Amino acid sequence: MSEEALKPLPEKLFDYNAAVHLLNRAGFGGTPAQARALADMGLNKAVDQLVKYESQPNEPVKADLFDNSIMGPPTDEQREMARKARQSNDENALAALQRERQHKQGLDRKQIAELQKWWIKRMIETPRPLEEKMTLFYHGHFATGYRTIEDSFHMYQQNQLFRKFATGNFAQLAHRMIRDPAMLKYLDNDENRKSSPNENLARELMELFTLGEGRGYTEADIKAGALALTGYTFEDDTFQFNQNNHDASTKNIMGQSGPFDGDGFLDVILARNECAQFMAGKLFKFFVNDLPGEPSKEQKAFILAMANTLRASKYELKPLLDAVFSSAYFYSADNRGAIIKSPIQLTVQAVRSLRTPVRELSSLASATDLMGQNVFFPPNVKGWDSGRSWINTSTLFIRQNLLVYLLTGRKPDMYEWQTSDIPFDATHLVDHLRQPDGSVDMASGIEYLMRFTLAQSPAPERLQQVMAFATSRGERLDNDRIIAVLALTTAMPEYQLC
Repeated sequence: MSEEALKPLPEKLFDYNAAVHLLNRAGFGGTPAQARALADMGLNKAVDQLVKYESQPNEPVKADLFDNSIMGPPTDEQREMARKARQSNDENALAALQRERQHKQGLDRKQIAELQKWWIKRMIETPRPLEEKMTLFYHGHFATGYRTIEDSFHMYQQNQLFRKFATGNFAQLAHRMIRDPAMLKYLDNDENRKSSPNENLARELMELFTLGEGRGYTEADIKAGALALTGYTFEDDTFQFNQNNHDASTKNIMGQSGPFDGDGFLDVILARNECAQFMAGKLFKFFVNDLPGEPSKEQKAFILAMANTLRASKYELKPLLDAVFSSAYFYSADNRGAIIKSPIQLTVQAVRSLRTPVRELSSLASATDLMGQNVFFPPNVKGWDSGRSWINTSTLFIRQNLLVYLLTGRKPDMYEWQTSDIPFDATHLVDHLRQPDGSVDMASGIEYLMRFTLAQSPAPERLQQVMAFATSRGERLDNDRIIAVLALTTAMPEYQLC
């Protein structure tokens, strides 16, 4: 069954449109020239280039790119000063300590804003788009938020961890996550002691991170898992295992018995079929099809085949991603335009595929927040709901305004975005259509622009409307007219899909 569901697309069917689809899903889109280059490679080499991206040069992420000392723990001297101030009820000293803490919190809030801009810029510029796409996936999967953690460097560390394991081994990443300071803080495991167990991390590991709600475990398993995780804490930026706070007793977890610690607890979970099936389902929605409703028989078979592949590879992701992006099903008509672009996908893909100016990174971060996806600030431990939740009358309006901003530099009055007068040369999008005299046929140029931008052939009535608008303003497809066509096309409902 697995081989049939994941059968590869015949090489001859991997054309330009399929290459655009692959670029949009395995990353954040690409220019027409990049799509043509990928199509010319053929399916196998194209998928290899995207999935085995280590061959692509990239700027390394430096451990000290951001300041790790802002929210660092107090020194022994500072602790003693605070103790004495509290003991003597020295109001002036206590007020000074409070002001110092507020000052540090202000600095840290500025750093998290810089961290947001840095990551958006990296997603736009990276030659390894799948690396950043999977980093984004894990950020929504192992969701932790800055408002609870209040340490921007811990968010940065976690972001690096997701990138390190982006297409690596999910099981190894899961083991690292129970040692991640941001996760330990977010789910209160730094307060999980054998004398007073805290179930938050154990519960979310099962419900949201590995198995899915109510699948194969009981409340007793959660309680036992919490005991296994006792003593897992951190000091400053580093994981610490506190043996004195750890419960070393025998535990019964999902039919297995032993003196499990956090690693043993995870190993029991990862051995379950439900774990591979759950992760396959989440990756299916992220990369293949996220439209609502009960999965079809064909979708269920594909997800099962993904789960079998993931289990066979012992949770290595590269074999699974290679199989998915090479499969005929991935390129089928049912799965084209079957994912609603997240705010990050919409923003980054617009810049990468149309090659618009970036304008102002702080404005892009503000726009994605207004559209419902503020990176490093997921709404809760479940992450973002995605799919239809991205679209409502308010966010659709912002989406359209954002594209006008990227195309023209003009901002709506109600947003505090930075006006940008950087010109946008959009003529590169139709360079391959130029006739010997340098001109581009209006009809073929507009049809191509719409097909590329929408990642599908435009509906005849849509094409006719845009054609009528463009031809009413002249016969040449110059830069201004190309931008006008793009502004109309990106305002269409179809543009919200990829």
